[in-house]
Amino acid sequence: MNLTFYPGPSQLYPQVEGYLQDAYQSGILSMNHRSTAFMNMMAQTLAGLHEKLNIPLDYEVYFTSSATECWEIVSQSLVEKSSLHAFNGAFGEKWFEYAQRLHPAFAHEFDLNTELNAEVSEHFEASELLCLTHNETSNGTAISYQSLKQTRKNYRGLIAVDATSSMGGVVLPWEAGDIWFASVQKCFGLPPGLGVLVVSPQAIEKAKAIGEKKHYNSLLFVRDNFLKNQTPYTPNTLGIYLLGRVMEHVEPIELVDDQIVKRSEDLYAFLRENSFEVLVENPAVCSQTVLALRGEESQIFSLREKALANQMVLGKGYGSWKNTSLRIANFPAITDADMKRLKKFLELQNHG
Repeated sequence: MNLTFYPGPSQLYPQVEGYLQDAYQSGILSMNHRSTAFMNMMAQTLAGLHEKLNIPLDYEVYFTSSATECWEIVSQSLVEKSSLHAFNGAFGEKWFEYAQRLHPAFAHEFDLNTELNAEVSEHFEASELLCLTHNETSNGTAISYQSLKQTRKNYRGLIAVDATSSMGGVVLPWEAGDIWFASVQKCFGLPPGLGVLVVSPQAIEKAKAIGEKKHYNSLLFVRDNFLKNQTPYTPNTLGIYLLGRVMEHVEPIELVDDQIVKRSEDLYAFLRENSFEVLVENPAVCSQTVLALRGEESQIFSLREKALANQMVLGKGYGSWKNTSLRIANFPAITDADMKRLKKFLELQNHG
């Protein structure tokens, strides 16, 4: 089996194999999603997320099909007039482009080596929702803890944060955002098909004020069901079960964060020492969970092919850097031994 450093879907926790068997044998996969057994299982999963990720108790957690669906939920249920989207990469831009289909939306694009400063946008004061990509998977950048805190201090509206490649891997400043969302195929070490949506009391109040209930995935309709430990439509029962089991075995997020940050710092230092060119030059905005290298197209292609021959999958480039970069996931399910094996391979390529 290949060892994968692809930044999603990515490496699974090895325990997932046993969890799949447990799920089948438990009978939960055949149970009605209005049954007591299902509702108890979902309540346990939600409690595990609150506990292990240190989510504030007054923030509610819901499940969706994916982080991408959360773009739609946010636009449908939390925007009356307009949103402002600050981004420096392909996924933040995609979110902006999708939002434009549903309501007026404005873009503030900044350079990948520049820290977030959404306040310079002429729409900063007027927009009721600010949309940020915490960890831009396409280029290996991240918004720093300090930048998020400062933005929260100066912005009067709601803040929505796409944390697809960071939730479950690093400590998040929950109070600096009102809506956080992710998919489980990255830092949660699970197969794709489940999104996690975290919502603040302020966001809930705004949703109530707007009162939008036109869709199955309208935020209020979703919430009404989750308050009963149910879902508005037939859920991904297996995904919810597996997420609950993962929450049982993972360490608290502060300990996971410590491991991820130390390992990323070590890997960045290793790459520079071995003459690999890191795509992001400013250390202040480098992601801890997705590292990106750049080079000539032939060099990048060759490196990925040689890695595959050594049973390792490296992530292709994305967006503007599709052919001239590759991405390396540093997710919790990837072990220190896995990373050591990758470094040994890269070292051989550099000196070979």
